[in-house]
Amino acid sequence: MIEVSLATVFIPTMLRPLAEDRQTVDVDGGTVAEVVINLTRLYPKLNSRLLDGHQLRGNISVAIDGEISTLGMLDDVEEDSEVHFIPAISGGWQESDAVALG
Repeated sequence: MIEVSLATVFIPTMLRPLAEDRQTVDVDGGTVAEVVINLTRLYPKLNSRLLDGHQLRGNISVAIDGEISTLGMLDDVEEDSEVHFIPAISGGWQESDAVALG
């Protein structure tokens, strides 16, 4: 029997309803692109939340084994890697807010 090691993808809390409320999913793939393709085959509703065309959406970062990827979809994923899709957090205070407050 051949044992296949898969990457573990951690699903962000706000996207879990689109992935049957799973916190993690084991997915095959040697690159982030392959992992995303295989993940969205399992959970098609994640596609539009993770991708803009064939690229990660601008508000999504990916971390592999605790390191933020600089290559995005091209980055390698090793067997047994942990992959996190990290949505940008918006909000907070900006200098322009002070002008608006007068």
